Amino acid sequence: MIGWTIACNRPIDYAITKSPNDQMPPVTYRDLHTLDEFAAVVALEREIWGPGYDEVVPVPILAVTSHRGGILVGAFDGDRMIGFVYSLPGIKHNRPTQWSHMLGVLDAFRSDGVGRELKLLQRARALAMGIDLVEWTYDPMQATNAHLNFAKLGVVVEEYGQNVYGQSGSPLHGGNPTDRFVAEWWIKKERVRHDPAGAQRVNRLAPAGEWHVCADVHLDLDARRLMVEIPMGFTEMLSGAPDLALDWRMATRRIFTTYFGRGYRAVEFFLKREAGTGAYLLVS
Repeated sequence: MIGWTIACNRPIDYAITKSPNDQMPPVTYRDLHTLDEFAAVVALEREIWGPGYDEVVPVPILAVTSHRGGILVGAFDGDRMIGFVYSLPGIKHNRPTQWSHMLGVLDAFRSDGVGRELKLLQRARALAMGIDLVEWTYDPMQATNAHLNFAKLGVVVEEYGQNVYGQSGSPLHGGNPTDRFVAEWWIKKERVRHDPAGAQRVNRLAPAGEWHVCADVHLDLDARRLMVEIPMGFTEMLSGAPDLALDWRMATRRIFTTYFGRGYRAVEFFLKREAGTGAYLLVS
């Protein structure tokens, strides 16, 4: 087996407790190496992404990549796997990178910091390999994922992919085009925070019943800082109001492709849970 699991400074199997007064058992984390563990990951993929999802990473691919430079870490509640992070070795501009293909956590544990801890473990293992860049795609309409990626991890985004994975069978995607941000996580750099003061608003969220619509879109702004608003609850919108979800997809596609094409990049995300909204900060 490749030597990165030994080189890592953090223990391979350890526990994270929620708080001193919490009576719940701690979530534990460990690197995954066995065929039984790989099979458990496949089962968890199907559980998280739902019935009909047929883009699972199968056991043979997990086995080969984890033995040849990939990173595969599982999160456990007792003996039950409740989450995992998986990345493959990659090359960008002739330099080794990690491509983080999947981060999955069961619904009941998504507010407990499990996803963030899995990403930090991935970072530790990548650093032990001498790697400074981890990349992945995520749906820019998923506000809570954006909050994790920007506010907790400190990614930047300057690339927008249209329908990257084609039509997905997952009910989480609802037949919506699989447009994606490519997140760049420069793991050796300090987190830089950007001031949104004075940013011009590219669009506006207008209430429409239980949802928000995208209104007042401006594609000709030239301020150094711009704000792009999105609603929370896009997954629910995909099933409850699919036509509106498609409108949001097309509107944000126009916004991001226009401004990224002009040299802007996304550097922050601000989540307003009580209002059910979020906003990206773009800088030129």
